Amino acid sequence: MNKIGFNVLAWTAAVSDDLFPIIERLKTIGYDGVEFYLGPQEAAAYQRMGSFVKDLGLETTAVMTVGADENPVSESAEVRGRALDKIKWAVDRAHDLNSKVICGPFHSAHTVFVNRPADDREYALAGEVLNAAADYAAQANITFALEALNRFECYLCNTMEQLLKLVKAANHPNVRAMFDTHHSNIEEKSYLGALQTIAPVLAHVHISENDRGTPGTGQVKWDDAFAALAAIKYDGWLTIEAFSRNDPGFANAIGVWREFNEPWDIAENGYKFIREMGLKHGL
Repeated sequence: MNKIGFNVLAWTAAVSDDLFPIIERLKTIGYDGVEFYLGPQEAAAYQRMGSFVKDLGLETTAVMTVGADENPVSESAEVRGRALDKIKWAVDRAHDLNSKVICGPFHSAHTVFVNRPADDREYALAGEVLNAAADYAAQANITFALEALNRFECYLCNTMEQLLKLVKAANHPNVRAMFDTHHSNIEEKSYLGALQTIAPVLAHVHISENDRGTPGTGQVKWDDAFAALAAIKYDGWLTIEAFSRNDPGFANAIGVWREFNEPWDIAENGYKFIREMGLKHGL
């Protein structure tokens, strides 16, 4: 059975001791690991969290984004330099958490558009930044799992075909890809075709409903998704990523204007759903 994780963004984008009781309860549900957003907290907060989670016998993964002032595809060398610095900083914080995976769309600035499709130069620029950052990540045995987002949040990578192009541009063994059922539900023709495309470099999977609520309660074609994951023999994390308005600042930044499901409903019923689908499809 694949490891099952839960992204605590359903509660907060902050890494703090306030999450300790939540993480303890996630363990009692049966989760193998917890995923954290790499935000602006001090190193000490990440170090305490890493020790706490390890002592509980759980693992961690991490997710990050970059903004306009640290955009890897910027024409400005200064901005790209800040992007490299930001990703290296994130590697340090992931190391504090004992994470071996940093996932997310940090190949380009979130929700920053240029009113045209991405071009080859932008893939090359992002690849250069990611290659340099991956050299740094390799020292901590950390893998980047880059994420394709839907067309409303990103223009560089919307599909697995584009994401594979980016991974090839980075040309580093520590730069790989992730698959998110929410974004793929919008952008791909089929789960099987998308997963077959990205299978050679797939390192992480987000299980996310079409409305970002409890997996299994919406319109995602879950049998197709799990059957496709089984067909490519995926053996990595299946991590639930769902959102709420518990952290208003983060919710406002990603356009979450209503509650989809209560976080504990997502955590408890989402875990049961993944277990059931995994057993059904042989994951």
